[in-house]
Amino acid sequence: MGLNPSQPGVSVQKTTMMQAQLNCLCLLMLYLTTGYSQQRKFSGPLEPMTFSIFEGQEASQVIFQFKAKSPAVNFKLTGETDGIFQIQSDGLLYHNKALDRETRAVHRLQVSTLDAQGATVEGPVPITIEVKDINDNRPMFLQQKYEGSVRQNSRPGKPFMYVNATDLDDPATPNGQLLYEIVIQLPMLNNIMYFQINNKTGGISLTVDGSRELDPLKNPSYNLVVSVKDMGGQNENSFSDSTSVDIIVKENIWKAPEPLEIVENSTDPHPIKITQVQWNEPGARYSLVDKEKGPKFPFSIDQEGGIYVTQPLDREEKDSYVFYATATDEGGKWLSVPLEIRVKVKDINDNPPTCPSAVTVFEVQENENIGSNIGTFTAHDEDEENTVNSILGYRIVDQIPKFPKEGLFLVQAYSGVFQLAAQSLKKQDTPQYNLTVEVADKDFKTLCDVQIHVIDINDQIPIFEKSDYGILTLAEDTAVGSTILTIQATDADEPFTGSSKILYRITQGDSDGRLGVDTDPQTNAGYVIIKKPLDFETATIHDIVFQAENPEPLVYGVNYNTSSSATFKLIVTDVNEAPVFSQRIYQAKVSEDAAVGTKVGNVTARDPENLDISYSLRDDRRGWLKIDPITGQISTRAPLDREAESMYVVHVVATEIGGSYLSSIASFHLTLSDVNDNPPRLAKDNAGLFLCHPLQTIGSVIFEATDDDQQSFLGPQFTFSLDSEFLRNNWVVSKINGTHAKLSTKHTNFEERVYNIPIRIKDGGRPPLERVVSLPVTFCKCVDGSCFLPAGHHSGMPTVGMAVGILLTTFLVIGIILAVVFIRIKKNGGKDNVESAQASEAQPLKN
Repeated sequence: MGLNPSQPGVSVQKTTMMQAQLNCLCLLMLYLTTGYSQQRKFSGPLEPMTFSIFEGQEASQVIFQFKAKSPAVNFKLTGETDGIFQIQSDGLLYHNKALDRETRAVHRLQVSTLDAQGATVEGPVPITIEVKDINDNRPMFLQQKYEGSVRQNSRPGKPFMYVNATDLDDPATPNGQLLYEIVIQLPMLNNIMYFQINNKTGGISLTVDGSRELDPLKNPSYNLVVSVKDMGGQNENSFSDSTSVDIIVKENIWKAPEPLEIVENSTDPHPIKITQVQWNEPGARYSLVDKEKGPKFPFSIDQEGGIYVTQPLDREEKDSYVFYATATDEGGKWLSVPLEIRVKVKDINDNPPTCPSAVTVFEVQENENIGSNIGTFTAHDEDEENTVNSILGYRIVDQIPKFPKEGLFLVQAYSGVFQLAAQSLKKQDTPQYNLTVEVADKDFKTLCDVQIHVIDINDQIPIFEKSDYGILTLAEDTAVGSTILTIQATDADEPFTGSSKILYRITQGDSDGRLGVDTDPQTNAGYVIIKKPLDFETATIHDIVFQAENPEPLVYGVNYNTSSSATFKLIVTDVNEAPVFSQRIYQAKVSEDAAVGTKVGNVTARDPENLDISYSLRDDRRGWLKIDPITGQISTRAPLDREAESMYVVHVVATEIGGSYLSSIASFHLTLSDVNDNPPRLAKDNAGLFLCHPLQTIGSVIFEATDDDQQSFLGPQFTFSLDSEFLRNNWVVSKINGTHAKLSTKHTNFEERVYNIPIRIKDGGRPPLERVVSLPVTFCKCVDGSCFLPAGHHSGMPTVGMAVGILLTTFLVIGIILAVVFIRIKKNGGKDNVESAQASEAQPLKN
């Protein structure tokens, strides 16, 4: 090659021209194989430069040819040469050994030029050599075997251990980018991986299946083989290493404690520790979450997992608590599902019995038998039900009055049932007894008041004050709710009891339930009212029979008789009423192409007075229908059009003939079903369709069709074609979907003008209809994507030449006027100018 790197001091004068040429050639070849400067040059003046060279290249590789400025005749190299870099006297920089990036990644050199006496001419100039990495180092695990442990049910995805490997290659290049992978798991159950590894960090964690299935009782340990590859694992020539990982499965200690019991109203100092939870690893942060979100939460947890009750609990206020204990990492993320904590508040007997009310009232009839139940007295105790603390006992401790004797009543000791104990009672003797009842639990006693009212028995029947209320005549249109009669019966039993209250009912003469009777609770008077409209045509005379009864049953042996009934005759008079339709809305459906005279429906009405009826139509805006005035048959009298109105609504009038000519109205709704009677058309004005002229390639425009007929759920289905065979040499129509098509050119040779293209559009109806439409397409010059049409000359508008002439004439006139003014000012002189100026200042301007 003509280069002797072992003699760097050879002078320039001894270097032959041929050697210089060979050096330049070698420089080029070696530069292409070793590295490059940032400036991408082979030679040049001495200036700061940076070179990038791959490590591992052969020795004696040329880097750069520096050129010296006169009077320099030699070069000097200093800095981090490491005995590798040298420079010849002609400025040829090279390295004599292979570079190793792992030994030194950057070499910082300085180059100077020297004159014949060895004095520095230039420099030292910094030269930086960057050693580029190659993949010449395999990754290595830090340990040949790793050991770790994991708790069952640990959170999937959270690493519980790490494996680490190193690679001496440049981590900023793929050579030093490592990829971890689990290649073997033993045992492998059902081909399911319980462990996973972060392929970049080497963090090993449980999979979702592993978090759920790991059980130390089934498999207490697992072995993994983990591999690491450089080149990001993406190259078949990448290096790799492997290691063994032994994992011990430990029992999960993050478990909910057993349900707790706390005695209420504890007097011990609070807070009191009640239970403990613990996460599987140290460093967890604990907190409690109140599931029920109550007004107060008397529990806390410390950061060791100890759970405390912070104040005395009251079972009668709240008998149980449910809350959750959570464990989170330092970032606040849950380490596992929360644990449910259940606390039951244990009852103590701290509540006395309470009476159901201030006074409990029972009633007993005066003829009740001995042993009859009078009622059940139930007191309350706030302590826990079905425990010794809430079992209550009852006894009577006082009776007032004690007439006719003491001990007339007894109460069952635990059920609270009151019974008549001694004899039947008489209201005339004592209408009311006041009893004091003692209610006791095992620690407390409470006195309650009970009143027993002796009530009269129903041994008297209601008696009408008169048996016949005469005759009443009413018009059939008397308003519903009107009171038409007042009736009265009396009862000798105790007032304002079920024995004396009177209820009236109609037993005859009103089978349709048109009348009703309301009772006055104070006077027992009965008010006869109209509940439904009266109807002369149904019945003109009603022979009404009233029956008066008590809500309380009569005692045995007493029965209602004729004294408890009364009669009344109601005569209903006729009132002329309007006809009544059989329904308020009539509906019909017919095809829109129905022939004139087609029957479409029928209406019927009747007159309550049986008068004849005449039918007519109202609001027949389009004049489509007619009605037979006698039969009510409705038919068409003109062609129908669904596109004009799909639901046609008219009103039918029924008028009685004779009488007062009263009338009533019903609605007739006619639905028109569609027929295909409208040919397709363009959906919109397409005057704006254009193509830029001249065409550079095949052009196309999109247009849309529609028609006015009712469409199926699939929408219109049109077909499109050119209407002229001649046009098919220049144009083609292609269907896009059921409503849109594309008109395209077949070539680019079109004039700059408007083309009206006839398009045949056919619909999918039965029978199908078609129409030929004209689609205008404008070929024009385009400016910024918009069509530009040059405006033609309009009559009355000046040409460009005329406009220029007018403009020049205007300037000429202005110039003459300015010249005249200037000459006039010159002739007046300075004095006149001053006087004129003074006069101008002294006198205001006038219009």
